Amino acid sequence: MSGQLMPCSPGEIRSLFLFEKLTPEQLGRLCGEGRVELFRPGPVYAEGDPATCFYVMIEGTVVLSRRVGGDDVEVNRTSQRGVYAGAMRAHLGDRVRQVYTNSMRVTEPTRFFVLPADTFAAVMREWFPMASHLLEGLFFGTKNTQAAIGQRERLLALGSLSAGLTHELNNPAAAAVRATSALRERVAKMRHKLAVIAEGPFSREALAELIEIQERTAERVAKAPVLSPLEASDREDTLADWLGEHGIDHGWQLAPTFVQAGLDIDWLEQVAAAVGEEILPGAVGWLNYTIETELLMNEIDDSTARISHLVDAAKQYSQLDRAPYRVVDVHELLDSTLLMLSAKIGPRIRVVKEYDRTLPPVPAYPAELNQVWTNLVDNAVSAVAGAGGEGTLTVRTALDHERVLVEFRDTGPGIAPEIKDRIFDPFFTTKPVGEGTGLGLDISWRIVVNKHHGSLRVESVPGDTRFQVLLPLTAESPDETPAEGPEETA
Repeated sequence: MSGQLMPCSPGEIRSLFLFEKLTPEQLGRLCGEGRVELFRPGPVYAEGDPATCFYVMIEGTVVLSRRVGGDDVEVNRTSQRGVYAGAMRAHLGDRVRQVYTNSMRVTEPTRFFVLPADTFAAVMREWFPMASHLLEGLFFGTKNTQAAIGQRERLLALGSLSAGLTHELNNPAAAAVRATSALRERVAKMRHKLAVIAEGPFSREALAELIEIQERTAERVAKAPVLSPLEASDREDTLADWLGEHGIDHGWQLAPTFVQAGLDIDWLEQVAAAVGEEILPGAVGWLNYTIETELLMNEIDDSTARISHLVDAAKQYSQLDRAPYRVVDVHELLDSTLLMLSAKIGPRIRVVKEYDRTLPPVPAYPAELNQVWTNLVDNAVSAVAGAGGEGTLTVRTALDHERVLVEFRDTGPGIAPEIKDRIFDPFFTTKPVGEGTGLGLDISWRIVVNKHHGSLRVESVPGDTRFQVLLPLTAESPDETPAEGPEETA
């Protein structure tokens, strides 16, 4: 956008605080290569357009805004003479993207001194070489530090997740190993019992009946009801008494296994009627091994299914073999993150899920959203730990107009009002030295706002802190460029 050209006065330019120390020759060059323009109320430039000019306001009112989701959010409004915006990084050249990082409009007739970006870069390097080098070092140094510490933070998070995943995998793996060892022992005893039965005076009909009962017993194990401890104890006493009355030794040891398999007195009566009293003890022992074998195989199946579930969750969390940008269900991402962080969350923090399952999927970079969830959950856990270690983490999803809301609420001590406006600043942290880098929320802000065109906000009072992520339901063009922080007028 261009305004109405007006005369450029070196004296007026010198009255602006940026140029008050320049020599007459320097002021003359600025007026010769720059220009004064009068803009009517309306836009001056738009965020994301090539940064071609550096603007210094002479008089009027400017408003800077940034695009967040589908809205333009005002970040600065001022009438102070000499404020500047536009191609502020022109002196860095092609090493950074030369685009406007915000949008600027004026609310009344406003005059600017406008300097082409190439001229601004040239005079910075020629007139202020030391300042130019310092600014360049500050910009790239901060950027490199952020990248290095961000990488370190990701490695620490990966180590924590790996430790948690290893812990979670160890339990079902150990259970499967124990069950396999016990199963091998039971099968060996079953072979021995089969040899004893085969050598006994049993008819072919009795053996056939025993085999049929064995099959029906295995089916009952798969359909065993879930009993309360009191119900199970009562059934065990009843079965132990029945087994004792029928001359079966150690009935009190067999009864818990039979109850766990869902067997009762009626079933035992059917067995006794089918095989006869003389071979009942051997038949019951044989069926006990059958039941134990089925229960152990169920335990192995449950353990391996748990391991498979954990591996699937790890793949979901890391987004291996997935497209980097795609339509996703946020609940799948949240569940995988909570599972990966379950060891860190620990048993003293209760996790409550308040999901709106009717939410539509959203276009997103899922691996990066998982990083946001990780940072927010980690902060919530740290906050609750600082308040005694016991509390509640509530993860809620809902539809907020045309956006999906993902909220993380913790019962920690809250964020002090005096630091609330600083928590998204790079390197700002309230954690002890060595425990926090101050980049978690900054990275999260960049991912949500710059990468997904959403918004990230916080509401906090003691005992109720809520970080809210709002993601648009409609996709804009994927932005693969590194997200950069906001830049406003000085």
